[in-house]
Amino acid sequence: MVNERKTCLLGMTKEELQEVAVNLSMPKFTGKQMLEWIYGKVVDDIDSMTNLSKINREKLKANYTLGTAAPLETHVSKDGTEKYLFLTADGKFVETVYIPDRDRGTLCVSSQVGCKMNCLFCQTGKQGFHGNLTVADILAQIHWAIREKDITNIVFMGQGEPFDNLDNVMKALDRLTSEDGYGWSPRRITVSTVGLKKNLQRFLDESQCHLAVSLHAPLHELRLSLMPAERQFEANDMVELLKKYDFSHQRRLSFEYIVFKGCNDTKAHADALIRLLRGLECRVNLIRFHQIPDVPLSGASDQDMTALRDYLTRHGLFTTIRASRGEDIMAACGLLSTKKQTAES
Repeated sequence: MVNERKTCLLGMTKEELQEVAVNLSMPKFTGKQMLEWIYGKVVDDIDSMTNLSKINREKLKANYTLGTAAPLETHVSKDGTEKYLFLTADGKFVETVYIPDRDRGTLCVSSQVGCKMNCLFCQTGKQGFHGNLTVADILAQIHWAIREKDITNIVFMGQGEPFDNLDNVMKALDRLTSEDGYGWSPRRITVSTVGLKKNLQRFLDESQCHLAVSLHAPLHELRLSLMPAERQFEANDMVELLKKYDFSHQRRLSFEYIVFKGCNDTKAHADALIRLLRGLECRVNLIRFHQIPDVPLSGASDQDMTALRDYLTRHGLFTTIRASRGEDIMAACGLLSTKKQTAES
């Protein structure tokens, strides 16, 4: 558990770590040494920084915490998916999911405790909003996983709306992709959003990470009934903004589309989706619906999803069906932390 009375070193830049060193009467180069231990060697405690003197390590421990944490709980699915429950610095619960798939290991991380977006089909939205994760809270999920698992890709598709916590998400992305951070290629990182106009534009201008848009409906009234965020930034307007950016090279744009039986899965919906996305270099990911309590939606059949994929593909829209993983361990966002939060309250 992270001690909330101390500032976390995890998430700090070289300049910030050098300032820590100077403020504690250490040589300035100690900041660079800490940087290499945290992001290069991925240590999980200050005592592991063995080229710092014991006196300096004691100074650090008295005033700071590294900010790393192991999960409180681990749930393993029969398909190999693993779901972790982490405790944040302020005592709340967030979820992280690891999805192994042949030569890939994808880590799905959270950016908030709960969510303000209140999408009809999302368990996290039913929790309400309980706070933004700090940079250290975000990176703690990743830091632990890098030490323990073979991680090839990171997706910000866990609990929360990343663009509603964009300052901290962007700082986390900087530490992930900077040469003096973890040194990951932005091509290995995808950030998901329902679409918040100002912050979407900032992300597109300041980051080269992939973008995944949670669309789920191609028509305004239908999307509004599923996703209240449509009221502030309509899908049509969002697509027009996206057309101003180049996704024809390495950076990828995708649209997430949960397929609901009798709701958004007809030929009319498919035609509307084709019209909406015409002219964009993108892909559509069809997603099976994980049933959640008290939500009047059900998932489309595999046959209907295949038919929808094939129809969209024939009409020039590159479309895939995402494999459903971890249903037996409540891998859908929010189910595990809701259960834990309820038990603790």
